[in-house]
Amino acid sequence: MITDNVSHDEIARFGKLASRWWDPDGESRPLHDLNPVRAGYVADRVDLRGAKVADVGCGGGLLSESLARAGAQVTGIDLGDKVIATAKLHLHESELVVDYRVQSSAQLAAAEPAAFDAVCCMEMIEHVPDPAALVNDLAAMLKPGGRLFMSTLNRTPAAFGAAILGAEYITRMLPRGTHHYAQFLKPSELGRLLRHAGLELEDVSGLGYNPLTRKAWLSRITAVNYLLCARKPA
Repeated sequence: MITDNVSHDEIARFGKLASRWWDPDGESRPLHDLNPVRAGYVADRVDLRGAKVADVGCGGGLLSESLARAGAQVTGIDLGDKVIATAKLHLHESELVVDYRVQSSAQLAAAEPAAFDAVCCMEMIEHVPDPAALVNDLAAMLKPGGRLFMSTLNRTPAAFGAAILGAEYITRMLPRGTHHYAQFLKPSELGRLLRHAGLELEDVSGLGYNPLTRKAWLSRITAVNYLLCARKPA
């Protein structure tokens, strides 16, 4: 029996943001600012032209559309029906093709095992009850030789200060309760989950962000937010 690795409180919280997901000055502003760096990180490591890519926890489709614009055949999944409805609606404006589904990672892994050249899962693992189960699902989706891309927040005082105190309480850039510090994962912890799922860690890069200038960049500093790339052995 397939069970959904999901917090319904989290689904409801992000569902409230659905109508303004594509507003670059709305509650999803940080996602808009970080998206070009994340998309570039993927494009630098995978030839996206014709590649089959899964975007797990796609939300309203920011990354999915960027990958599709680069030539990928994208499947975007999320368990939030409101955010998937927003993602589908935005395709009428962008005129891109993305296969959006209300579907869990376990369901996609079971339906299409070893089917994707690349799998992306950005800012999701810190919101699920069972991170190990999620990583196993993501690994199962990958073709041999395929690559997994993830981003999340490090469990450090710096991340607590920036992502919770700063973003949620001081600047109110994000709704309060968006993040839970205990669910943040250190790179070493996430790396261990990847190894247990049979993946080889290739890169860990910090993701810097200045909310005042709205600039984001790759960095050697992983204390707050980080991206990683892992490969499934051929």
